[in-house]
Amino acid sequence: MSTPDMSTTDMIIDDNPDVVALVTAAAAYKGIACIVAADADTFLTAITPDISLILLDLVMPNVDGVELLRMLGEQKCTTPIVLMSGVGARILETAVSLAISLGLNVAGHLRKPFRIAELEAFFVPPQESQAAARDTRNILLEDNELTRAMAHDEFVLHYQPQIEIATGEVAGVEALVRWQHPVHGLIYPDSFIARCEGLDLIGQLGTLVAARALSEIAGLTGTGKKPLFLSINVSAFTLLDLTFPDTLFNLALKHKKNPEEVVLEITETGIVRELSQTLDVLTRLRMKGFQLSIDDFGTGYAMMQQLQNIPATEIKIDRSFVMSMNNKSERVMVVKTIEIGHELGLKVVAEGVETANHLEMLRAHGCDVAQGYFFSKPLPPAEFVTWLANYSAG
Repeated sequence: MSTPDMSTTDMIIDDNPDVVALVTAAAAYKGIACIVAADADTFLTAITPDISLILLDLVMPNVDGVELLRMLGEQKCTTPIVLMSGVGARILETAVSLAISLGLNVAGHLRKPFRIAELEAFFVPPQESQAAARDTRNILLEDNELTRAMAHDEFVLHYQPQIEIATGEVAGVEALVRWQHPVHGLIYPDSFIARCEGLDLIGQLGTLVAARALSEIAGLTGTGKKPLFLSINVSAFTLLDLTFPDTLFNLALKHKKNPEEVVLEITETGIVRELSQTLDVLTRLRMKGFQLSIDDFGTGYAMMQQLQNIPATEIKIDRSFVMSMNNKSERVMVVKTIEIGHELGLKVVAEGVETANHLEMLRAHGCDVAQGYFFSKPLPPAEFVTWLANYSAG
C-alpha cells in the first residue's frame, strides 16, 4: 500500500496521549500529517501559515485554551480552529463564542469523548485543501500592486455550486473572487479584501466582481438550460454607496441577467454600519428585484433585530454550525434557524456541507439549499462547466 501524500499539516495541542494518538491516526488515514504540542510554548513556536487546521484542547497545564485563544486573536490567526474539551457543553459553546468574538476562524468543536466520524468531518483531503491559499497571507504585497491588479484585470472568479436539497438539482452558484498574481500565483480574498477596504478600492473591486460574474454566468450553464441563481458577496462599505443599486442594475441589464436571479450576500455585522444609509441601499436593491441574503447567519450581533430591519429574502447558516451538527447546541441552532427562516418566508441555505450526514440532517429538517465540499470545492469557470456536465442529481 502506498504512503499518502502528507501535503496538509494539522496542529494538535492536547496533553492527553490517547486523544493525540486517536487524532493523529485519523488524520494519517486522510493523508494529513500532524504536529503535536502538549504545552503553550511548543504550540506558539510551532504554529506557522502552513498549518491547515488547529485542534485545541481547552484544559491545558500552565496556560489554558482560553488564554491561547486570546493569544491567537492578538496574532490575527486565520487558520481554522476546532475546540476540544471534556468540560460541560455550555462552557465549550461559550468558548466558541469567545473565539468568534476575537476574530478567529472557528471550524467547530468536539466534546470529549468524541467519535472518529465527528473528528473526520473536519479533515479536508490534501487535494481539496486551501493550505496554499493560507501561505499567501504572509506575502508582502505593496499597495500599488492592488491598483495595478485592477487595471490589468488580474482578479478571477471561482464558482461553488448550491444544491436544492429536495431535488438534488443545481440551483445556483456563489462567485468567489481570487487574485491571479503574476508572481505569487493564486491569492485568496482573506489576503487582500481588508487591504482593498483600507485603500478605498473595495467599491471598484465589487464592481469588477459583479461585472465578471454577470458576464460569465450564462456560459456556466450553456444554452437552453435553466438559469442558475448567482450569489455575489457584497462588502459592508459597498452598502454605503448610494449609487450601487443603479450600477448593479445596469450591469445586469447589460448582461441580460434577471435581477431576481442575483443574490447579494451580506454579513450580519456588515449590516449595522451607518444603518440608515445601508437600509437605503438595501431597500433600493430589493425594489430593483435583487435578492438579499444574510451571510454567516448566527455569528453576528442582534440577529433577530437584523431580520426585522432588512428586506432579506434568504439566510445562510454559517458553516461552523453546520459542520458541528452532531453537537446538540449547534444542531438546535441550525434547526431553529431553518424554522425561523421559513416562518418569515425566507429561503434557507446551509454552507459548509462536507458529509452525507450533514446533508441528511439538513434534509430531515427541511433546509432548502446546501453548499459545500460534499458537492464541490469552488472551481474556475471551465472546471465548473465540466463538473456540471458530469453532475447527477441522483
